Amino acid sequence: MPITDDDRLRDLLDADTIAVVGCSTTEGKAAHDVPRYLQAHGYRIVPINPFADEILGETAYDSLADVEPEIDLVDVFRPSEETPAVVEAVVDRHEARGDAGAVWLQLGIANDEAAELADTAGLDFVQDRCIKVDHGRLAASA
Repeated sequence: MPITDDDRLRDLLDADTIAVVGCSTTEGKAAHDVPRYLQAHGYRIVPINPFADEILGETAYDSLADVEPEIDLVDVFRPSEETPAVVEAVVDRHEARGDAGAVWLQLGIANDEAAELADTAGLDFVQDRCIKVDHGRLAASA
């Protein structure tokens, strides 16, 4: 069941390191500007983009499986139909390493199969919400 409760969203925003699947090198795209905002608010961003070496001054990784640092939350900027595979990668990582306990699908991205996969694996799951908007609303002034 996707999280919509403000208290639970606040808990997720207490993350330190956020992997951004689909992080973009292009300024002006949400997949670049949202991670830049998060970085400016103290989060460590781990870009996942197989076509880039570096984004926002951070090493970009081809996949979640390649990421060495511990991840708290995975923010997803990929089409809805691709999200079950992304959640499966998060589940694999969570089971292997014990990190990456939450998945956040950005505004306009939702998928019932991805939600069910996350729920079955015991991951926190958010869909169709902008992490930047919720951060500004719930945490930026806290």
